[in-house]
Amino acid sequence: MSKLSHVDKENRPTMVDVSSKDVTDRNAHAQSVIVLPDEVLQQVSGDEIETRKGPVFATAIIAGVMAAKKTHELIPFCHPIGLESCKVSIALHDDKAIVDCYCKVTNKTGVEMEALTGASVAALTIYDMLKALSHDIVISDTRLMAKSGGRREYRRDG
Repeated sequence: MSKLSHVDKENRPTMVDVSSKDVTDRNAHAQSVIVLPDEVLQQVSGDEIETRKGPVFATAIIAGVMAAKKTHELIPFCHPIGLESCKVSIALHDDKAIVDCYCKVTNKTGVEMEALTGASVAALTIYDMLKALSHDIVISDTRLMAKSGGRREYRRDG
């Protein structure tokens, strides 16, 4: 018998049945790190990078929220949920842009995939908008930082 939740007794892929789960407040925080090369860093003005395509970080924030809301359309067995909150922030630290995505919902299933999708698409948007400056941009360390409200709580150390 498989311990994977998205495989049925006949070893076929399936959506998890959440009908018997309790509705609880669920939260998730995911993060992506984008390493920016010098030619990109030279374009930073304050907390933003302006390009001919527009403000990079502001656009990436919008893209991240939009993606989080559509996670169930992108990941085959994710349940469609009505996010109650999705906040994406981007901060510069040395040669890195750190994308944080926080999602909340009151539901029978968690929001970690929504948070991971939001952080990932925001990072991809940054890459897309800056690739004309350099292809040496590296998206790394997309990971779940914390989740709460379900059967298992999780918090990454550091």
